[in-house]
Amino acid sequence: MKLLLIPILALGVMACQNNDQAKTTTPETSQEKEIVTDLRADDVPSSAYNFKDLPYAADALQPHIDAHIMELHYGKHHKGYYKKFLNALEGTPVKGKSLTYILSNIDKYDAGVRNNAGGYYNHWVYWDNMSTEGGGKPGEILRDEITSAFGTWDNFVSEFNDAAGSQFGSGWAWLILTKEGELEITNTPNQDNPLMSITDMQGYPLLAIDVWEHAYYLQYENKRTDYIKAFWNVIDWEEVGRRYQMAKEGHYYMP
Repeated sequence: MKLLLIPILALGVMACQNNDQAKTTTPETSQEKEIVTDLRADDVPSSAYNFKDLPYAADALQPHIDAHIMELHYGKHHKGYYKKFLNALEGTPVKGKSLTYILSNIDKYDAGVRNNAGGYYNHWVYWDNMSTEGGGKPGEILRDEITSAFGTWDNFVSEFNDAAGSQFGSGWAWLILTKEGELEITNTPNQDNPLMSITDMQGYPLLAIDVWEHAYYLQYENKRTDYIKAFWNVIDWEEVGRRYQMAKEGHYYMP
């Protein structure tokens, strides 16, 4: 897989005329990622919507997230969103639009597009921000920004846990960088995410935790708090830091 970054702010009216001259930048990382599409892009190849492999084996995050949950969550739930997302696009003007375009204009589309585009995107954020080498804290730059934004590291952890634990029913908790350049914690119901035009707080997703019951119930039963606590042991802070640098430069993470 190869990462392609297209600066969002740099592509305006002249994008079509100067496409050959557009420059791309690739942040240093030990992991290769998939395509990052421009927010304003209209036409995308059908291959842009793929269902890639997990970045690790299904049992790689044990004991924090067991293999059976991973197999069902990725192979059944996530793949189901992917298939329904493709079906929702068929025969509509939405087909051929970039994923960032769809999400940022989600208020224009029906519930089938909204729920399944979100389910397709959100799970990639979640899978990719976990690692077999996860845990600990981020690098100095992001760590300093987090402590500046939330007062202390412990305050940040507490606020993120509260957002994840207090999300009523199914949904997600997020660490985002807002368009104003501020780090914020938010949560969203169902398969909504902070890229969507209908959310109360919008921004670039840096870190996500899935708090739908299918993400944890088979292992933790109704103890969502235990699952949230375990999640801190698998966070890939190198990847979260990479997303932070991308967002600072005006780029979106895309699967």
